[in-house]
Amino acid sequence: MAEKGKMLQKGKGGMRMVPVNESSASPFTLPEPFWIPDAQCQSCIQCQGKFDFLNRRHHCRRCGKCFCDTCSSTKLSLPRMLYVDPVRHCAGCTGISKKENDFFEKHVKALLAGGSFHVNQSGETNDNDTVFVCKLSPDHRHLHFENANRRLDDISMTDIDAVQIWTEENDSDGNPLASGLAMKYKDSCGEMQLVKMVVAGQNKRQGQCWVASMQKAFKMIHDSKSSVR
Repeated sequence: MAEKGKMLQKGKGGMRMVPVNESSASPFTLPEPFWIPDAQCQSCIQCQGKFDFLNRRHHCRRCGKCFCDTCSSTKLSLPRMLYVDPVRHCAGCTGISKKENDFFEKHVKALLAGGSFHVNQSGETNDNDTVFVCKLSPDHRHLHFENANRRLDDISMTDIDAVQIWTEENDSDGNPLASGLAMKYKDSCGEMQLVKMVVAGQNKRQGQCWVASMQKAFKMIHDSKSSVR
């Protein structure tokens, strides 16, 4: 059964769960790649083995290039391209997808769970005792700031221009712990704004994990934008 706002669609490499409205697509996803036409694939890109009746060509679902069965035998989940089931990967794309799957499994979940912060927006001086819970929206498109008495304006993930993290302490192994971050972003009027967030609350570990995940989310979106320019 399709999720609310989504539908099953047959893609080039398998069934995909895509948004009914493209404007609601997660900024972490990518479209299916261009598949190199069969006529242009006479041999496996990796091992150079010639394709024939027995040695058939296969397309890697992530890069769209042609490989033999042996060189593209790995099947992995590919949530960035919305595939429902694990799909065929070449060796080069296997490592990339494993890292991206780790992002979806760990960091997206941390962003959805939220973290507690003291928040200071451009032109505002908020009470330092006021703590906002910041969460990623279920469709991954916005950051929500709210507490029991007040809600700040949402920030669009695709309108974030820069993310800077600062640290003030180390863990028991000497690794730096994030104490907050600053984000530059465009508001609904297209004006550049700045928001500063300092980890707060009793469960600071959750806020620190949220900050680290936010940095990874920004990099993923930024790299995707750069690759299509």
